Amino acid sequence: MLYSALIFGFISSLHCIGMCGPIALMIPVDRNNVLQKWLQISTYQIGRVTAYTSLGLLFGMLGAGFFLAGFQQQLSIIVGVLMILVAIIPEKKLAQYNFSKPIYHLISGVKTQLGLQFKKKSYKSLFLIGLFNGYLPCGMVYVALFGAMAMNNVFMGSLYMTLFGLGTIPLMMVLVNFLKTTQFSYYSKFQKIIPILIICIGILFILRGFGLNIPYISPSIMHLHIQPEVNCH
Repeated sequence: MLYSALIFGFISSLHCIGMCGPIALMIPVDRNNVLQKWLQISTYQIGRVTAYTSLGLLFGMLGAGFFLAGFQQQLSIIVGVLMILVAIIPEKKLAQYNFSKPIYHLISGVKTQLGLQFKKKSYKSLFLIGLFNGYLPCGMVYVALFGAMAMNNVFMGSLYMTLFGLGTIPLMMVLVNFLKTTQFSYYSKFQKIIPILIICIGILFILRGFGLNIPYISPSIMHLHIQPEVNCH
């Protein structure tokens, strides 16, 4: 299932261009030195991926709890259903429910710190801009976190989100280096692909939960559980 994180990250970067593109274009980089500019942009991207990885760690821990309780199959199916619901429910309808409201003050603090970093030009500030940007509310990140939780493992959860973050980098690098804000509308046309992909990934998680013994897609139930060794001596 890890490959789905990389693919989803790449496709969802079409959404990132519209949502995070303005932030990326405001990054204080040296436009006159090509090498330094690439190093600065890479530092920003590393910060973003670090944020996703840390979130994957937290949700991986949550998924591990379900795994130890023996609910890994049910969790995988529930995650798949949630992904499909997110894809088919109109975005305006979902926007009516502010899922980030419980941590509103924390998010407000992140936004404040993000704004302060734009006044600096150090590599540390570039890393922090990426880090804080990665912690801002984003529907695509929420969907990816569902997948990280369904990995049922702390390491796999963080790896899932790392691959998701890496998948978003190519188009974001193109944006910062070659595109202009006026071209966002062109890429927004491709955002129709995102719901289709989310549905496909959701179906994969549902199949995984059923344990149909399909290689790489739906391992047998025996492989979904940890089989304790029985000592007969």
